[in-house]
Amino acid sequence: MGRLIELSSIVYRVLYQILSLLVSLFLTPTIFTMISRWPPRLTGRHICPVFSLQKPFMPLGRWSSSGSRWKQRQGRDSYARGAKVQGLKSRAAFKLLEMDSKYKLFKGSGQTVVDLGYAPGSWSQVAVEKTKPHGRVIGIDLIPAQPPRGVATFQGDFLSPDVQEMVKNFILESHRRPPPLQDEGDPENSTPDEAAALDRPSYLDMERHAAQDEVLPLETEAARKRIVDVVLSDMSEPWDQTTGFNVNTLSNPYHRLMNTSGNAFRDHAGSMDLCAAALQFASDTLRSGGHFVCKFYQGSEDRDFEKKLRTLFTKESREAYFIGLRRKPNVTIEP
Repeated sequence: MGRLIELSSIVYRVLYQILSLLVSLFLTPTIFTMISRWPPRLTGRHICPVFSLQKPFMPLGRWSSSGSRWKQRQGRDSYARGAKVQGLKSRAAFKLLEMDSKYKLFKGSGQTVVDLGYAPGSWSQVAVEKTKPHGRVIGIDLIPAQPPRGVATFQGDFLSPDVQEMVKNFILESHRRPPPLQDEGDPENSTPDEAAALDRPSYLDMERHAAQDEVLPLETEAARKRIVDVVLSDMSEPWDQTTGFNVNTLSNPYHRLMNTSGNAFRDHAGSMDLCAAALQFASDTLRSGGHFVCKFYQGSEDRDFEKKLRTLFTKESREAYFIGLRRKPNVTIEP
């Protein structure tokens, strides 16, 4: 009997070590406790050590103090709460709404908007709302993200010339087709006449598209490709992944144009490069009178970029966002 108890005790210790290893690998230490008395009290149906569940199972990883502080700030942030209530992807939507209220970026139905670095999609949501029912909203981002309803998206590195060319061709092709209908109503409950009326462009839209199709004798091929009304850019500098697992579907998008590195000089230099790339894209695609919005990180190169904005636009504003209003006709920026 003594040898049996001793053998059982050894088996128990081995199992306990294995279980501890699994806990350290996959679960947080506070998930459950184990009654370590051996042998257990064999009362009723209890014939093995008892496990007491204290918290639901958690994914791999440790609690982050910075993540906890971010969640606390989000809970106290009225804009973050408002975004959640209104079904917006993030609080950044309110900043774009504020800029639109001040500078009148969007003119109504039928506009074409390109959102560079669209994820998670709050600016694209605002663009869809401001340009419906016949607007076109195109988003580009490096990470995979569920696009908002009514947004055509590309996953790719915007700094790649091939990706930019693909987006430009898509924009041109989309203007050869009837504009999409973005309506919040239920098409199943609408009558055929109502559906036809909703799908029919207004006379102003038809006149506008007819004017777009007119080719002036002195107009160049490059000028005919400038059919975008608003270019939005909310991109930041990517950097190498230093934590987490190396899984291609997650690691490659980690080189995301979204977060800052904590190094002010590096963030500023990277954001200026991205702003320059976005401005060059706007120079190639933005129609005369179109608008440009670009987020940036303040630093020594702001003034140089501001000079380029003054070259291309009749008015500009600088508030951690560069805003170029009313593009000048027959002016471009050389790469």
